[in-house]
Amino acid sequence: MNSFKRIYNLSLSGDKEFVRNLRDILGFTPANIALFKMAFYHKSTPSQGQPEALNNNERLEFLGDALLSSIVAEYLFKKYPHGNEGFLTKMRSKIVKRDTLNEVGEKMGLDFILKELNPTRISKSMLGNALEALIGAIYVELGHDKTRKFVVSKILRNFLNIHELETWDDNYKSQLLEWCQKHNKNVDFVLLDKLKQSKRDFFRVAIVIDGIQLTEAQNFNKKAAEQLAAEKALPFLPKFLEDYPSTPVSEVTVSLPADDEAIINQLIEES
Repeated sequence: MNSFKRIYNLSLSGDKEFVRNLRDILGFTPANIALFKMAFYHKSTPSQGQPEALNNNERLEFLGDALLSSIVAEYLFKKYPHGNEGFLTKMRSKIVKRDTLNEVGEKMGLDFILKELNPTRISKSMLGNALEALIGAIYVELGHDKTRKFVVSKILRNFLNIHELETWDDNYKSQLLEWCQKHNKNVDFVLLDKLKQSKRDFFRVAIVIDGIQLTEAQNFNKKAAEQLAAEKALPFLPKFLEDYPSTPVSEVTVSLPADDEAIINQLIEES
């Protein structure tokens, strides 16, 4: 039955253009068009007359997130038979982190399908969400074995350089702490502000070294804001050491951006 559906979807369906675009990404023709379209519906897309939970890709995203994590864990376990738990955990984190999935989704061309199905601006995070939802849809239609094959062959081997990830350190906070310890510097992650916007907490964090504010960043997640601020600080460390080789700890002086509302609204659009 599914074979006939796939032939119809590809050749005669009113959604054949969508199906053909998706086939180029998946490597197969989907039988359940509604399921795969759902994988690309963002929660901001107008209702299709169904309950809210069935109007967007969040349920499929939930499923795909769990599947991706387990498949990547199994892949790494087999690829690195002598890798310890800490190494495997860090590698999995690098692969399934939101920024990585956003980049993979863009490389796969998911943004073109998202634009077709959603009358809204496509943010970076929507790409990673759609990728996870797409993995969930593949599982619902084809089962675990073919989902695992898709993740390994289409994502891990095609769009990621696993060997580069081995040496790539994306924990900027840890790098900053190590540098400060090496150079006998006192570092603080200072919470400048915590606001409420659209029922969500919004954090602004500064990096303060020996009492001198170096950088700041903002995010809806405090730890993410700290990572962003640390990432911004790393390029300035050599110059900071040159200018302040031995600086006594002084009072922290912070400066607040003029327009909190603009920053928050930008983050809301990107989330």
